[in-house]
Amino acid sequence: MGIFDFLKKKPSEAEKGLLEKGLEKTRESLLTKISKAIIGRSHIDEDFLDELEEILITSDVGIETSLKIISRIEQRASKDKYVGMGELNTLLKDEIKQILTENRKENAFGNEKPYVIMVVGVNGVGKTTTIGKMANLFKNAGKKVVLGAADTFRAAAVDQLTIWSQRVGVEIVSKGMNADPAAVAFEAVQYGKDNQADVVIIDTAGRLHNKINLMNELSKIKRVMNKVIETAPHEVILVLDASTGQNAFEQAKQFTAATEVTALALTKLDGTAKGGVVLGISDQFHIPVKYIGVGEKIEDLQLFDEASYVDSLFES
Repeated sequence: MGIFDFLKKKPSEAEKGLLEKGLEKTRESLLTKISKAIIGRSHIDEDFLDELEEILITSDVGIETSLKIISRIEQRASKDKYVGMGELNTLLKDEIKQILTENRKENAFGNEKPYVIMVVGVNGVGKTTTIGKMANLFKNAGKKVVLGAADTFRAAAVDQLTIWSQRVGVEIVSKGMNADPAAVAFEAVQYGKDNQADVVIIDTAGRLHNKINLMNELSKIKRVMNKVIETAPHEVILVLDASTGQNAFEQAKQFTAATEVTALALTKLDGTAKGGVVLGISDQFHIPVKYIGVGEKIEDLQLFDEASYVDSLFES
């Protein structure tokens, strides 16, 4: 059994309820628009599909993914003659689940110990908070966690991560402001290895400067971690703010060009009607969404479950 097998369990009813509440604004916006569009129609025609396409795009699903969904619905509607809101919802759920499934890479943890996670993302998306909540998730499962404060350029970033380490009750390796981020990452991984930690989570600078500097900085951090553990980092998680909609697409584009992102964490889903961005980014970048933030509480970070996400989007 792997050290992270506890994370493979299906969401509990409480977690599903939290997800439904978190997606409330997106669900209300999406279903209200669809119900208005279908009123008075006896079948799905070209005018309705055009309107549905606009609804999906304005829900920040993205143009390419919206067109893919419309094409599939058009094919199925012409064959199965779906009529009415209930049938359309079922049809949409099927196609969205299919897209999430076919674009999902293996969303699993390895058995390496310590398992090293490097977290990237621009300032303001909730990166450091997400790291704290991830640490809490692992700590509550009995795992030994070490944080590395390698975001050494942003004012108060080190202090913020230190507060999270104290709040969660995990250890932190820090060299203070303006220290070399790669040196901090090296020491954090070495400390985790020497002290038999299960997980080491490395925070990195959130500056979205030009791609060359970003790539060089992230590559340097990776290289020094390789000196301690040849396979580190085992995971690179990009944190995105779901409420920024299309801006999140641009950030994903920049970071995936600068480094090999292996998973996504979408924050602030509870405060936005733009929850469709989860579908669009997952589809267009072929990167699995691993974590979603559906509230401000420390326990409001969940592992992403495709079926629960889609069901919650269409829950009456």
